Amino acid sequence: MEIWQLFGGLIITLIIASSIGYGLKFKVGFSTPHAVIDNLNARINAWWIMILIIFAAAALGFYGVIGLFFVISFMALREFLSLLYIRRGDHLALAACFYVILPLQYFLVAIDWFSMFTIFIPVYGFLFLPILSALLGDTAHFLDRSTKVQWALMISVFCISHIPAILTLDIEGFEDKKLLLMIFLILVVQSSDVLQYVWGKLFGKHKIAPKLSPSKTVEGFVGGVVSASVLGGLLYWLTPFNPVQAVLMSLLICLMGFLGGLVMSAMKRSMGVKDWGNMISGHGGMLDRMDSLCFAAPIFFHVVRYYWA
Repeated sequence: MEIWQLFGGLIITLIIASSIGYGLKFKVGFSTPHAVIDNLNARINAWWIMILIIFAAAALGFYGVIGLFFVISFMALREFLSLLYIRRGDHLALAACFYVILPLQYFLVAIDWFSMFTIFIPVYGFLFLPILSALLGDTAHFLDRSTKVQWALMISVFCISHIPAILTLDIEGFEDKKLLLMIFLILVVQSSDVLQYVWGKLFGKHKIAPKLSPSKTVEGFVGGVVSASVLGGLLYWLTPFNPVQAVLMSLLICLMGFLGGLVMSAMKRSMGVKDWGNMISGHGGMLDRMDSLCFAAPIFFHVVRYYWA
């Protein structure tokens, strides 16, 4: 019941946001480009898609959520690898990423084999991927190529798989509500991104990392993180936390999300691209939408497991 109440509340919020965006666009004229309003409406439209997909998967239960994030990881991995310098000597390693390591990682999550799920990619994937490349004998830029493939797998598969792994946590008195905890993580981190954008556009004056992300400001960062942390405190009923714990957990994951976004921006700049892809209108690619969650999800999962599970 609680999850559908949450779904109803989000739909009402999105209807209000869409109405505001429509009104702003009507005021400036639908045929007149406006960077801020157009970007805002694109973000709202993307939120509609994301919310509907998440709750559709939730309606299918645990395996529906696993399947959803399996697809998300597949798309993210494809985006990441498509930007890399690939040689014939990498083909065996890339095939292993898509057809062995990716499905096995999600299989380990699905069967709740925690000890293997947490070391499979950082240990076995890390060791065996360069072995596969070395076997083909291509030594040109070998270290650079191998490292980037390992990073792609860690970010796109290992980190993202921690989001559905939240459903495997054994939290006393919270057995039937773990889906709400996963949604709490997504809502808080993604809201922080949006609120940082809004605060930055309204009050932003001082660039926080101009070489990495020119649009991010100190005012946007502080306003967005504080606002999202307060929102997390108000959503404590989705979690096993009390209100103070919910605020602190929200602050932690918002900070990790922000720092993760900077790291992902640094990666894009190093490869000479603005976006990871163009799959999601107004948001670039899948990794542009998941970058904050990639860094926040593992920390959230392990803190919750250590203190509450």
